[in-house]
Amino acid sequence: MPRPKVAYKDIKREYSSSRLYEDPEFRAVDSSLFFSTKPPRPFEWKRPHELCQDPKLFVGGASRFDIAQGELGDCWFLAALASLSLDDYLLKKVCPEDQNFDRNYCGAFYFMFWQYGKWVEVIVDDRLPTYNGRLVFVHSQEKNEFWSALLEKAYAKLHGSYEALKGGNTVEAMEDFTGGFSESHDLKKAPKNLFKIMFDAYNHDSQMGCSIDANPNEIEAKLSNGLIKGHAYTITDVRRVPIPGYGSSKPIRLIRIRNPWGQTEWKGRWSDNSSEWKSIPESERNRLGLVTDDDGEFWMEYGDFIREYNRVDICHLSPDKSPGGKKKSKKWVTNEIEGAWQKHMSAGGCRNFPDTFYINPQIEMSLEEEDDEDDDDEDDDPAAKQKGCTVMIGLLQKDRRKQMKMGVGNLTIGFAVYEYKDGKIVKLPKDYFLYNASKARSHTFINTREIMGRFKLPPGHYCIVPSTFEPNQEGKFLIRIYSLKGSSSVTLDEKTGIVDVPKQPEKKTAETIAAEDAMKTKFYDFFKKVTGDDMEVDAWELQEILNAALKKDFRRADELAGSDGFSIDACKSIVAACDEDRSGKLGFEEFMDMWMNINAWKNVFTRYDKDKSGTFNTFELRDALKSIGYTVSNKTFGALVLRFANRKGVINLDEFISCVIKLKHLIESFQENMSRGVAQYNLDEFLAVGMYS
Repeated sequence: MPRPKVAYKDIKREYSSSRLYEDPEFRAVDSSLFFSTKPPRPFEWKRPHELCQDPKLFVGGASRFDIAQGELGDCWFLAALASLSLDDYLLKKVCPEDQNFDRNYCGAFYFMFWQYGKWVEVIVDDRLPTYNGRLVFVHSQEKNEFWSALLEKAYAKLHGSYEALKGGNTVEAMEDFTGGFSESHDLKKAPKNLFKIMFDAYNHDSQMGCSIDANPNEIEAKLSNGLIKGHAYTITDVRRVPIPGYGSSKPIRLIRIRNPWGQTEWKGRWSDNSSEWKSIPESERNRLGLVTDDDGEFWMEYGDFIREYNRVDICHLSPDKSPGGKKKSKKWVTNEIEGAWQKHMSAGGCRNFPDTFYINPQIEMSLEEEDDEDDDDEDDDPAAKQKGCTVMIGLLQKDRRKQMKMGVGNLTIGFAVYEYKDGKIVKLPKDYFLYNASKARSHTFINTREIMGRFKLPPGHYCIVPSTFEPNQEGKFLIRIYSLKGSSSVTLDEKTGIVDVPKQPEKKTAETIAAEDAMKTKFYDFFKKVTGDDMEVDAWELQEILNAALKKDFRRADELAGSDGFSIDACKSIVAACDEDRSGKLGFEEFMDMWMNINAWKNVFTRYDKDKSGTFNTFELRDALKSIGYTVSNKTFGALVLRFANRKGVINLDEFISCVIKLKHLIESFQENMSRGVAQYNLDEFLAVGMYS
């Protein structure tokens, strides 16, 4: 049984410097360090006051130079941590300042991380892994400063272990530190206005990182130019610097970058001691913060940057995330939608699987008006100037990193965007996707936590379809939509209920009437033979009648799908649904009504059993029910699949009939007790309807 959540203030009341807190959820043991192997050396957990005389959370405030990488391959996390240190407001949100090693010290510290739409508190004790009296993982250059080491421990706890932090994208941690929204650009396919995007992002307090692609055997391999392949860097400044006589009337475009190692820098143009710096006055160099020490931070000219690096990540902040920004932030309109891919229900895979793609969740997005014109058009390309609505769509899969210890990795995910042509906002059917191309889509399917796309679309209504690459892969997701103008979004769903099904006018002739009478007489004689003089059938007798009447159908189903007819549970459900007087039995007229329904439902089943296998796939259940006259919501549909499908995701005839009978009975019971859309039951009535059905 999970422990109840304990708040930091409660720990402060219970513990003190004479009785230090020990975290029961993230203990000082090897399993908190690694889940796939043992530590390479015997690490020792020590508190900061055991490592130095005067431990502090911060020494002289936070700085990007407080972060030095240890023995863990989490440079992506440290690059984001360096960006966080540049924003005092955000840092205080993640690492609240009402805690220290002096007043009211109790051995516990807490941190706040954004997780899938909400901020969560993570509490840790201050025991840190060490070897020979030194911190093993992230540490500060100041020996008595511990904010970065404790924050790393809290982030490791959030994901289950330190090892879970090995490998990742910088934007993942940036989002968890800010609640912001990220976009990534392949620098070999960079838009012509990328420098402007980066320049605006920096001046709106966005967090940025960059990296160079590497093969598996080249991770953190040093190049001759001083850069490291497969390594995450932080972008700490973006500038346009006017330099008279440099060969161009335009300002030089410079990017400042930091290596989280705290050393090893770029050796090319505009590096710390390059001749290019002689072209600008010393006062300007000081204003730019040029430091010639090997501190891991360096400048690059934009052209060199996009040539040498492969990827840039940008995490945009909402206006409320950093009120003290360098410039007034754009007022992004944000929408968030949570959802899930469920096996055999809503996990249809990508467009490569046309038979199931349509069952994926569908999110309606409305874009209301075009963007305002941007006065600052420097570096813009024509595509960026086209009229329309700028929208960024991000698909984020939830809780995968913390499941790494169970062998669970990221799913390969992506999304497509379709336009509603006739203005009717409904769940789009299978045929729509077969004959209509998408208006926008993610650039690829990829196994990262989030995939994002920036688009410019005309005002209108659109349908976003998030999916995994392969069908029947389960996971939870969050869709985030950022637009510059008004927008809205909602998960498309159907309302559970009864709908009219158009029927062909029935023309009865003397022959058909005679045939029906003959059939009824035949059934009456057989019914009387089975039931005896009371002329009522119970569930066991009903099982005998139905399996005899449908013997041919079940013989074929048994050969193909392993179905040997109606089970006794199915027959009990049928009796309960048709038993108006709660006698546990059906009279002949009740039986005949039931039989006519079953015969009609059997015909529907046959229509959807296209391969004549004696079953049909669960993703066709919704359409089959609709052809009978019932619509079901996503939630109800999920419950029906879990209850009536087998583990292969198919439904046979008796389960289909049981499903329809139960659905019919419960909907009719609800409507009988309904007033203003709400049904009222006392406990006994509710139990009777639920249990006897």
